[in-house]
Amino acid sequence: MDSDSLFYDVLIVGAGPSGLSTAIHLKQLAKKNNQEISVCILEKGSEVGSHIISGAVLETGPLETLFPNWKESDIPVTNQVQAENFFYYTRRSRWSLPVPAQLKNSNNYIISLGQLCKWLAKQAEALGVDIFPGFPAAQVIYNSDGFVSGIETAAMGLDASGEKNANYQPGLKLFAGYTVVAEGCRGSLSKTIIKRFRLDRNSE
Repeated sequence: MDSDSLFYDVLIVGAGPSGLSTAIHLKQLAKKNNQEISVCILEKGSEVGSHIISGAVLETGPLETLFPNWKESDIPVTNQVQAENFFYYTRRSRWSLPVPAQLKNSNNYIISLGQLCKWLAKQAEALGVDIFPGFPAAQVIYNSDGFVSGIETAAMGLDASGEKNANYQPGLKLFAGYTVVAEGCRGSLSKTIIKRFRLDRNSE
């Protein structure tokens, strides 16, 4: 590996809820078992949460697994669902129907995903996770056996035509024992890996 390369035990692409939760849980398990592991998260946004601006209704079960005392913390999860309605609309009217069991949110919370991710990032960093915002993953690195061995980030300092300018910096290569792609099933790396390893075979 050259000077523009780093190695981690676990490399995670995407600082969304899934990527951050993965990093936190791994660090918690390592601490519980008196082990040291290095974990890194690559985030394409300039800061964690900048690409996750939507609201959501949060089921807190998984949150309680990570942080049993989350209600006593400063986590931005405070607005519990107070009421909900389920309507069937026609062209000229609407019909009120009972809320289906699978859609009930009586014990859930209305949140900002971006704010939640920022909070999760602080918890991850406190556990020793390295988070690199502003480093979009550009391509997957494969070893000689064809297995995923890491990620290369996008080059910096290119003009609109793709030419190098005075601020040019080549992409950084990050190698890892395990690479977790948490950018979503429609992410560019996800599509590449799904196609290469035929992960959508015999699936819906």
